[in-house]
Amino acid sequence: MFKRNSNQQPESPGRIERVTSVLGEGIGWTGKISGKGGVRIEGIFEGEIALQGLVVVGETGKVTCENVRANTVIVAGAVHGGITAEKLEIRSTGRVWGNVTVGAFATEEGAFLRGQVTMEDNLKLDVSSEQSKPAPSGQTDESGSAPE
Repeated sequence: MFKRNSNQQPESPGRIERVTSVLGEGIGWTGKISGKGGVRIEGIFEGEIALQGLVVVGETGKVTCENVRANTVIVAGAVHGGITAEKLEIRSTGRVWGNVTVGAFATEEGAFLRGQVTMEDNLKLDVSSEQSKPAPSGQTDESGSAPE
C-alpha cells in the first residue's frame, strides 16, 4: 500500500534547467550575464554569457558573444559566436555562426550551423567562479559595472 514507486528517479540537485530571467523582445542589452540560473533571450544581447544553468535564445532573440558558456543552450533565434555547453540544441528556426564545443548535440530539420562541432567526453565550463562581484561603493561607470 505504501510501496515506493521504483520507476521514479531522484532529480539531481544543483542542476538548473528552468528559466529564471527573461530579456524580452524589443529590449537591447550590452554587458555580461554570469552566475546560476536560467535566462531566456527574446531581445538583442551583446557581450559575455557564462552561466551555470540554462540559456534559451528564443525565435526573436539575437545574441552576439565571443563564446556563450552554459550547461544547456537552446537556440531558436540567432547566435553570432561560439558556444560551449554540456548540451546544445538548435531548433528548426535556430541559426548559429560560430564553433561549438559540446558534450551532447541535437538539431531539428531546418536548423543552421556555420562552424565546427567538437564533442568532448569531459567538458569543463568553468562558470561556477564567474559570479558577478559587486562594485566598490559608489564607483560604477555608465553601464553600472565597476571600472577596471
